[in-house]
Order: sequence, then C-alpha cells, then structure tokens
Amino acid sequence: MRLLSVTALMCFGLGTFSGQTKPDTAAPPAPSSQEQAKRLETVRNYALNYTRGLPDFICLEQNRRYEDTTGMQAWHLVDVLAARLSFFNQQEEYKLISQNGRTVKDGSYGSVEGAVSTGDFGSAMYDIFDPASHATFVWKRWTNLRGRLTQVLGYRIPLESSKYSIEWSERGSKVEKVKVAYRGSIFVDNDLNTIVRIDQEAVNIQPSFPIRQAQETLDYDFTKVGDREFFLPLVATLEMHANGGTWTKNVKEFRLYQKFSADAVIKFDGELAPLSDDKTKEQAPRKSK
Repeated sequence: MRLLSVTALMCFGLGTFSGQTKPDTAAPPAPSSQEQAKRLETVRNYALNYTRGLPDFICLEQNRRYEDTTGMQAWHLVDVLAARLSFFNQQEEYKLISQNGRTVKDGSYGSVEGAVSTGDFGSAMYDIFDPASHATFVWKRWTNLRGRLTQVLGYRIPLESSKYSIEWSERGSKVEKVKVAYRGSIFVDNDLNTIVRIDQEAVNIQPSFPIRQAQETLDYDFTKVGDREFFLPLVATLEMHANGGTWTKNVKEFRLYQKFSADAVIKFDGELAPLSDDKTKEQAPRKSK
C-alpha cells in the first residue's frame, strides 16, 4: 500500500473450486469445541495449499481511490486507476494502464501520487495459517455472505511472528518502515470449507509512525477462467488514517479474468460500473428453530 508513497505489504490468495450459490439458510447452533478444532485444521490445510494447481491468468484491477478529511466517512472520489494484473508461474506483475481514462506512460504505480496497494496473490491466507505465525483463533459467529451460510473465525498474530509491515515515504524523503501485529476475521463457507473473506487490521502501530490505522477487507468469489471455475479475489477495500486527520480508501475490483498468454490483452471500454453492494454485504442468518 502507499499513502503519499506509503507502502504496506498486504497479500492475497487464490483457490480453485466449482459450485453454485445456495439460498441462505438458518444458522445452526454454535459448533462444539471439537467441531471448531476440526474445522480449523481443514481450513488451515486449504489456506496452506491454496495456490497449488492454479492457472496462469490476467485480469483488470480497477482501483477507485477516495479521501476524507472529516473523519465522518464523507468520501470524495480522487481518481480511478486501471491496471493489468498478470499471474504467471506463481508470480504476480502489475502494469498500470490508465488514470482517469488517460494512458499512463511508464506503466508503474510509482508514476502516480496517493495511496496504492500491491501484493502477492498467495500470501495472506498462508501467513495467517502458517504455524510460524503463531496465530490464535476463536470461533465468533454465523453470517450469510453472497447467499451462503458462513462461519466467522477471529484471529490475532503477535508482533514477534508477524510478516505484516507498513512503509511510508514522501517525495524525496527516506522510506520509513515498521512491522506491526495484526488481527482480523476469516469467513469460511460452511459447506465448501473455503475462505470467502479476510479482514485484516494493524494493531499497536508505533505512535511516532506517520500512519495511525491500516485495515483491509478482501473478498473471494467463483470466477471462470477459460472453461473452469476458480475461487479468485473479487474486491479489496483498504482504509488508512495518517497523522493530520486524512483518511484514504481504495476499492479495488478484480474483473475480466482470462487465461494468460504472452500476447493477451485486457479490453474494456472506459470505466466499469462498480460491483453491486450485494456482492459484499453480510446478511444475518435466520435463527434456527
């Protein structure tokens, strides 16, 4: 991530599955401690093996960037960035295409001011469930997400074993970097045992550091690449608060997925309309009788 050339290392993950959305159902009772432990190990195995067998692909990353100087969620649209994102041989590469519809010459995020984020499409899940992270987990609640019954697990990773860092720099100044502990929630599809959302929030950032808060939500959904369905990032929302009161928000949507090839191009006519709120809005499950 970057805020006035701020960079934070937050990462994404992928999976490959096939399935149809089911109608939401009533929430069962909270699982027993034994059931929770079994589910956690199933999800851990899923997360640690998430990127294996994935296809090479390209997609469009459309990033709407907002600012708020009031602290009252009065978001003002600053600009819209479009980038070609390629995933090839387990490596991710970004090429900035345009800013507000105008072609960007050097094709790098370094050519634009403001908050941006880039990441490896395989690390967020892995880092949370990697035994070396020493994460602690707790079952929190039931919810419905995209019409499917979902379990929500809370997690926390201590500073000593965290791989999450935030970097800050202003034009011409030395880069400042700080490692932070973080916490959040993992949303798990109850039938498929797949991770459908990750919430991530930095905690206890050093008081002297220019960034006061940093938090991100990443949603995954079924997406067709070629003739198969894969579980891929859908939208990521990043919010950061800097000293001085300015909030920034990036809403990144991943669209137009297709198979990777050396000459593959992303074709789209101008800015794409934002995804419907139904794609990311939670719905409380009906109480079981």
